[in-house]
Amino acid sequence: MAIAEAGSLLALKRRARKINRVLAEKYPYAHAELDFRNPFELVVATVLSAQTTDVAVNQVTKILFARYPDARAMSEADPVELETILQPTGFFRAKARNVLALSTRLVDEYDGVVPGRLEDLVTLPGVGRKTANVVLGNAFGIPGITVDTHFGRLARRFGWTASDDPVKIEFDVAELFEPRDWTMLSHRVVFHGRRVCHSRKPACGACPVASLCPSYGEGETDPVKAAKLLKYELAPGNEALLEKLLAETHRAAEIRMESQRRPG
Repeated sequence: MAIAEAGSLLALKRRARKINRVLAEKYPYAHAELDFRNPFELVVATVLSAQTTDVAVNQVTKILFARYPDARAMSEADPVELETILQPTGFFRAKARNVLALSTRLVDEYDGVVPGRLEDLVTLPGVGRKTANVVLGNAFGIPGITVDTHFGRLARRFGWTASDDPVKIEFDVAELFEPRDWTMLSHRVVFHGRRVCHSRKPACGACPVASLCPSYGEGETDPVKAAKLLKYELAPGNEALLEKLLAETHRAAEIRMESQRRPG
């Protein structure tokens, strides 16, 4: 690993694992924020999540999977109807083509069943290593590191990698942690990136890993000002939601869905 300023690999591992432990304490409710009930729903939802929010995808997949519950049904979908359903996710024509091709490939080559091997998953239309690792880690219990924009940004800020390439980031970070930690590490880092360590203005003064972060000071260091930058359940005014998530970590996904449901 070519990061001279990070010191020895052993020192880097120790600091990285301390960060993971702190994030585990901060986000005991961290989970996959895409709603799914089986591997097929997760692979489709992850393909749809490109260039949009998980909230938007979850609203669309509720309708999508009610209409097309499995690979065979979706492979026979009318493209125009599929595009109409997917329109709120953006790039809906390309996404409709991908999920149609993905479903058809699953039916033709895997009897409609999502394969549980990375080398098979990455051959599916619209599926790269990131999507494959999401599916393996969350639907099959096979450890994987999911490198999205949040994970990549924080991995660089933490000094775990110097690369912008998702595959290189994945392998750099994998050197620092035991495989058993990869999936939950991915959730925790993404949670932290969405809530605290933002792209443009990280809330350094409200960050639980500030003392371990070599990039401390890139964002707002004043604790009061930094607290105002926090998002989602950590944002000012969401104390009740945070308390509920901490008290019922086993229901975190359900609680999140309830909190995002529009009244009426």
